[in-house]
Amino acid sequence: MGDSISAGFGIDQAKGWVSILQHNLQQSKFGAPNVVNASVSGETTSGGKNRLANALKKYQPDLVVIELGGNDGLRGTPIKSIKQNLNDMILQSKTSGADVLLLGMRIPPNYGERYTELFAANYSKLAKEYESLFVPFLLEGVAGKEGMIQNDGIHPTEPAQPIMEKLVRQEVMRWLETKE
Repeated sequence: MGDSISAGFGIDQAKGWVSILQHNLQQSKFGAPNVVNASVSGETTSGGKNRLANALKKYQPDLVVIELGGNDGLRGTPIKSIKQNLNDMILQSKTSGADVLLLGMRIPPNYGERYTELFAANYSKLAKEYESLFVPFLLEGVAGKEGMIQNDGIHPTEPAQPIMEKLVRQEVMRWLETKE
């Protein structure tokens, strides 16, 4: 469940980090797990929360990867609302029997240092509270690096996709190891 960063906005979706993850997992000792990209460009935590129940029912996942919140942060959505929506998504996923991998996000300081810090802290607090798998910042090694962000200043380029995929794959592989 994600937004434009996971939907592959501005690039060939087949070259996005989710598709790369599917390919790399197929090549691993774990074979061919089914990876479903339920990401929608422009998605917020509220929209993701509202879509999640149907996705859980339709796909019955063992692991739900949540990459949402960036659009909320860019719109100045109250921190409590973002946290509650992410919390509800984690609970829905766990109630369905799925484990959760939460992908942290950071935003530019448009709304001030306090908002920016509280926004980023939501992810680590929720991951710790629910003992979820966690990537602290999906754009680690990408944000602020030349050639890694599209001209819009937000969306990762094609060369950035393998960097993000590796961060996620490390956590997914750790999770798969516990399921053997």
